[in-house]
Amino acid sequence: MLMEIVLVPGLWLDGSTWDAVAAVLERAGHTVRPLTLPGMESKDVDRSGVTLADQVAAVVTALDQAEGPVLLVGHSAGCGISHAAVDARPDTVARAVYIGGFPTPGDAPLLDGLPAEYGEVAMPDWAEVGEEANVVDFDGPTLARFYAAAIPAPERVLTDPQRLSNDRRYDIPVTLVCPEYTSDDVRQWVAAGAEPVSELTRMHDVTYVDLPGGHWPQITQPGKLARVILDAAASAAGLSTDGVRAHGPDGG
Repeated sequence: MLMEIVLVPGLWLDGSTWDAVAAVLERAGHTVRPLTLPGMESKDVDRSGVTLADQVAAVVTALDQAEGPVLLVGHSAGCGISHAAVDARPDTVARAVYIGGFPTPGDAPLLDGLPAEYGEVAMPDWAEVGEEANVVDFDGPTLARFYAAAIPAPERVLTDPQRLSNDRRYDIPVTLVCPEYTSDDVRQWVAAGAEPVSELTRMHDVTYVDLPGGHWPQITQPGKLARVILDAAASAAGLSTDGVRAHGPDGG
């Protein structure tokens, strides 16, 4: 079954960062909507007043415009934004795919602690902040272009508390893609009661997929990531996939 696939970027990215992945999905016949979220249109826009609710509303609008069930794909902090959209429209999302991030729990920020200036947060140098694993699979020139193209993120998108109200969000099947960490790492975090992964403990259907590399596979390995998304679309349609499904994040 062909689907509408909505692609939600993470912080510092616009919709164009999905281009290579979207091309593969479109060749497979799917309708693909890569989103550029409010405040991320360019480096020059005033994003100081953009809130987390504004970006969630943009994803909800994309869901409302869909003509059929949606495969909703979020990357990094876009996983938290997508999760809030699932909470708002559980009848519209057939499956969610979360890449390199987690469904942010209620009342928590998407990402706190990064320095802000004039209402926006610049992308850090990942090596300087001790997160070299994020960019391990970039070559030098590609990494330089990546940093140069990064758009500052609205501060309130990072720091506003997540708002969730509909427990039906736990009924939506999820594919959790693990790039710079492994599915075993996630299971250990869940077992330890780590707050960032607490929503996973209540989800009824979670499939883990390991995609070894850095944090941005849509840029560094778009073909492999597209294959994962296509498998998720097939799963949403009730077809068999190569993923390993876990009923609950502990694999039980």
